[in-house]
Amino acid sequence: MASSVESIHPDLVRLIGSDPQVELLATGFAFTEGPVWRGDHLLFSDIPSNRIVRYEMQEEGPSVTTFRYPSGNSNGQTLDSQGRLITCEHGTRRVTRTEPDGTLTVLASRFETRRLSSPNDVVVRNDGTIYFTDPPYGLTNQSRDKQVPFNGVFKVAPDGTGLTAVLTDLERPNGLAFSPDQKTLYVIDSSPRLINAYPVSSDGSLGNGRIFAELAAQEMEQGNPDGMKVDVEGNVYSTGPSGLWIFSPKGTLLGRIRTPEIPANCAWGDPDWKGLYLTSRTGLYRLRVNIPGLPVGIA
Repeated sequence: MASSVESIHPDLVRLIGSDPQVELLATGFAFTEGPVWRGDHLLFSDIPSNRIVRYEMQEEGPSVTTFRYPSGNSNGQTLDSQGRLITCEHGTRRVTRTEPDGTLTVLASRFETRRLSSPNDVVVRNDGTIYFTDPPYGLTNQSRDKQVPFNGVFKVAPDGTGLTAVLTDLERPNGLAFSPDQKTLYVIDSSPRLINAYPVSSDGSLGNGRIFAELAAQEMEQGNPDGMKVDVEGNVYSTGPSGLWIFSPKGTLLGRIRTPEIPANCAWGDPDWKGLYLTSRTGLYRLRVNIPGLPVGIA
């Protein structure tokens, strides 16, 4: 099906224009996730294929190549302030960092003595603190050999040590994103279809959360909130039932874009950071918007 816009608030047009186009860039993948813009190209995960894919627009046309295989069944990815790739790996149940020479540094694989379940999504604060979610989606039947008794949100200290659980009470923690001032961490809880907002203390701990938004599906709609990104004004763009949901900084639903495939995650990109890339089941899509997104990998 083609994309369509369900406008709920007049401010939506200012953000995405009067005739937004969801452009198919590449297809034929198994299940895409974890997009991140890296300089002049996009990296994203094809989870069942166990690879990280590189998409790049070259002079002669679009190029789709393999960046890494095997990838540990990579899922969510981001960059730190030095431009190093941070990857959540489902299959290996760990979070890794790709060094400039291509070697991998394991940042987290165990909480205390227990193996993590299946790290899912990841963000990096300006001071280098890494936050990631650890739901059970990568485990057989979402339960086999689950060792950590809760589905948590964790942080790793800026020096790459000191794994700490910062949230332990969510059903299915998933996508993560910071507000522009990094004083709020948004966390998707997929099963109840909520986005929660938590104040971030100077030491990296999280205060009491509140419900920022609910992404309730209508009859016959498929999909749960999964990944999200924030623009420079603080508007939140979240994947969800039937497409992309857009909220104001106060949590007001501005509208939805129904997409050809149900999107799993999204990432800002392009030189002006106005390209919103959507990893959507078998395809990679892009939506050009008017307000730039928050860049990653820039100190």
